[in-house]
Amino acid sequence: MPDFDLVVIGGGSGGMAAARRAAAHGAKVALVEAGRLGGTCVNVGCVPKKVMFNAASVAESLDEAPDYGFSLTRSGFDLARLKRSRDDVVSKLNAIYQRNLEVDGVELVRGWARLHAEGVAVGDRVLHTPHTLIATGGRPRVPGIPGAQLGITSDQFFELDALPERVAIVGGGYIGVELAGIFRALGSQVTVILRGQQLLKEFDTTLRETLLDEMTKSGVEVVAHCELAEVLRRRTGDLELRGTRGQVHAGFDCLLWAVGREPNTESLALSERGIEASPEGFVSVDAYQNTSAPGVYAVGDVTGQRQLTPVAIAAGRKLADRVFGGNPESKLCYDNIPSVVFSHPPIGSVGLTEEEARATFGETVKCYTSTFRNLYYSVTSNKPVTVVKLVTVGATEKVVGIHVIGKSADELIQGFSVALVMGATKADLDRTVAIHPTAAEELVTLR
Repeated sequence: MPDFDLVVIGGGSGGMAAARRAAAHGAKVALVEAGRLGGTCVNVGCVPKKVMFNAASVAESLDEAPDYGFSLTRSGFDLARLKRSRDDVVSKLNAIYQRNLEVDGVELVRGWARLHAEGVAVGDRVLHTPHTLIATGGRPRVPGIPGAQLGITSDQFFELDALPERVAIVGGGYIGVELAGIFRALGSQVTVILRGQQLLKEFDTTLRETLLDEMTKSGVEVVAHCELAEVLRRRTGDLELRGTRGQVHAGFDCLLWAVGREPNTESLALSERGIEASPEGFVSVDAYQNTSAPGVYAVGDVTGQRQLTPVAIAAGRKLADRVFGGNPESKLCYDNIPSVVFSHPPIGSVGLTEEEARATFGETVKCYTSTFRNLYYSVTSNKPVTVVKLVTVGATEKVVGIHVIGKSADELIQGFSVALVMGATKADLDRTVAIHPTAAEELVTLR
């Protein structure tokens, strides 16, 4: 007799969701986790990052307050105080996650797991089970160059209790642009160093170009085509970054690596069960989250598929519904997944970019774009733009992509994602009465 119907390795978003849903279906479930419950999102990702985004937004509002008639000056930012409050939020969520497991009857096993011929081994204990879920997530990647250890990653960003004066951020993906905006708004001098030329290379060109322009206007320096070869600490105590083509950038008191993430798989002994993985270590899965080994599944960042918390949660629940809920066709559709970048200004995006649409549908693609300034900035000296863009296809102008950058884009995109997933056309949006004055109305009044 097996000890458990399902053993989940990893207490992050995907693992927690799958474990609790399987338990709700009547399965006997164990969840193995060595660290804090909640994974990257709760501890060193979405939640504390959004707190910092909010802090940066407050700082911007304080700068703009005089334009709205308030007599005040911005001063006295205390990162240590904010850190204590933010850490309290995270600790409360850790406790809630543990309580949820207890309520749902999921056994929490503390320790490091490795795959075993008969299930999962944790220390000297073997958890016998016919079903194993790998949900171990990932971690920030640090390049293998001399002096790389002088930098920090997004994990260590949340350990800072004082604001560095001059920051170098290497990388122009989600994490790089988000932390660049936070540091700059709170008062740091920021340089973003790109190996290539583009920020957010997987996003629509309109969004990328607008963000680069707005970041530059805010005072962020962006250095393109600089692949780093070495990091040194100078006698003056600051950091010097040397590129492969002789470039030198110096004077930094903080270096942050934002060059991608790698999976937490090296200690799992994947070969014990014959599980296939990519050269980078991401666990290979099919459309139903099955690995190459019968009875072993994987969800979330460890698979390298759309590394977003709601994706991991949805995939975990769909898997539990299929294996234990009597729904054999249950699986997550990875198409049209909305995403938000909490940059300054924020970005919301769902569906195909213009480039992707044209590659698939050719000349039948038609785009509608509006560039304007949010009414909020009508009285401020700072006047960032908002851009909304619809990507449509065919004679019916079916909407296949919606892209927004500007104030409140992060909240705006969710509702419009529903319309896109339901198959809305441009005419459907045109028939919708606008709410005025809002930024959202621009998407239903495009001509």
